[in-house]
Amino acid sequence: MTDATPPLAIRDLSKTFPSPDGPVEVFGGVSFQIEAGESAALTGESGSGKSTLLHCAAGLERPDGGEISIAGENLVTLDERARAALRRDRLSVVFQQFNLIPSMDVAANIAFQARLAGRFDEDWCENLTERLGLDAHETKYPEELSGGQQQRVAIARALAPRPALVLADEPTGNLDEATGDAVIDLMLALVAETNAALLLVTHSPRIAARCDQQFHLSRGRLA
Repeated sequence: MTDATPPLAIRDLSKTFPSPDGPVEVFGGVSFQIEAGESAALTGESGSGKSTLLHCAAGLERPDGGEISIAGENLVTLDERARAALRRDRLSVVFQQFNLIPSMDVAANIAFQARLAGRFDEDWCENLTERLGLDAHETKYPEELSGGQQQRVAIARALAPRPALVLADEPTGNLDEATGDAVIDLMLALVAETNAALLLVTHSPRIAARCDQQFHLSRGRLA
């Protein structure tokens, strides 16, 4: 907790979805923050709104009310272009389905966001590649990799630009337990090392317990 301004601060966040009978609340009154170098897990039943909350934090969905501060900048007040710039420059997202670019090899996938953000560091990318066990796969394409290898590429790509905030949506959901544990080990270590904040959506209490903070979303409220 070294920075005065937390990488992520959420205040009184609310989100509804329309229905034939009127708006249905997904969550409301959600408030928490994550300091630099900290990890937080978000758990909850399927359909509880975990991924929706994470997508709001990433600027991929708009909340109905409240504030989302990314390194001191209120994401909610920004237009789409400014939100896209913030995603590029300040935060990274690790999706459950990896979302690698199939026409790029491993090295190019890892460097992609860092190049877009103007913060490509060849030595840091090589460091990530080696530590994530991908140095023998740099010239391979995503379809040639296992699920665990693809997830490691996605993590390396997320950390390559040294973002203030990393958002991860069920990053071990498609992996076996042993591979998932190894991925979480590396993610937690690298996020702490880069002094980023991590918000991790997971269905696993065992994985959640490894984070610095745990938030449970139930019936639209944090417990």
